[in-house]
Amino acid sequence: MRFALFYEIPVPRPWDEDSERRAYAEVLEQAILADKMGFDSVWTVEHHFLEEYSHCSNPEVLYGAIAARTENIRIGYGVRLAPQPYNHPVRSAESAATLDVISGGRVEFGTGRSNSRAELEGFGIDPNETRAMWTEAVEHIAGCWMNDEYSFEGQYWSMPRRRVIPKPLQKPCPPMWAAAGSDETHHIVGSMGMGLLSFSVFVPMPDLKNKIDIYRSAIADCANPVGGRINNRVASFTMVHCAPTTEEAYEVGRQSFEWYPIAGLQLSASMPAWQADRNLEFNDFQYLGAITEMLDSGMAEQAMNLEGLVDMGTALIGNPDQVIRLAKGYEEIGTDLLFCAVQPYNIPHDKVMASIELLGRHVLPAFDH
Repeated sequence: MRFALFYEIPVPRPWDEDSERRAYAEVLEQAILADKMGFDSVWTVEHHFLEEYSHCSNPEVLYGAIAARTENIRIGYGVRLAPQPYNHPVRSAESAATLDVISGGRVEFGTGRSNSRAELEGFGIDPNETRAMWTEAVEHIAGCWMNDEYSFEGQYWSMPRRRVIPKPLQKPCPPMWAAAGSDETHHIVGSMGMGLLSFSVFVPMPDLKNKIDIYRSAIADCANPVGGRINNRVASFTMVHCAPTTEEAYEVGRQSFEWYPIAGLQLSASMPAWQADRNLEFNDFQYLGAITEMLDSGMAEQAMNLEGLVDMGTALIGNPDQVIRLAKGYEEIGTDLLFCAVQPYNIPHDKVMASIELLGRHVLPAFDH
């Protein structure tokens, strides 16, 4: 199992005129250190309108800065939103290909749909069409990369024959990944031959293993992978903070580790609330209804306290030995790449830097990384 940094880029209130600049500068400094410490990759989301939770709306600009300041660490789209009008498939192909060229072939390309009311309603997107849009978009993106000239006539996009340039440095194209939350989407991602970005966060390990097994079974039967090659890898997500002592780690990380999962659940619960407000039916998002029940009953806050998250094995926090022990749980269920959210909310920058260094010196070597 390999390790990657993962960022939402939160900007906690109260804000000042320098808050966002400072947040981005800290992410860049952390990515540079991670490159030196031997991390596999650094990934960020693409989110819109999610104030305080994620101010990362145009991440490819950040990716260029990371590419210019690092040598080996790979750079991951985690994810590029595929439905229209978020991103046109040709523009997505051009963006990632340009980054691949300037980074020397270090791009990992993940795609997804988004599942928050703020974003989908804000861009005027029908949630019931996002899966079809995503499926069509990834085929067009791969086609633009893998063909000298390419044309397409789809349900949502069309283009006469054109040479989409530049072409990515990696051949046939950068590794392609896709985000998944529900069991159904885990199966779809596997059936298309893409790497799995399993954002089934804060679920018990047996449930996560089941989702990974669904993916592995589907990808074993894939005969025509998107992107021309099978990317049989699983990335799992968790929050991570390492300190010299477990007591210090808990003291530093508690607020962020308890804030982030509740904030994320509230965003997911916005989908069922949207359905109720407008008397709508969202076919692909029914699994989110249980989240509303958890929040309304108070079960979420009880389960998402720091000790509960550690007991479930879904948060990695403590001294290096404890973090190694907890990380082994992800390796044992089939995780190939562990997304480490080292800044879930409001951990001081110097503490994040110290955590990255401890991870690099003590935790990564325990996994032959």
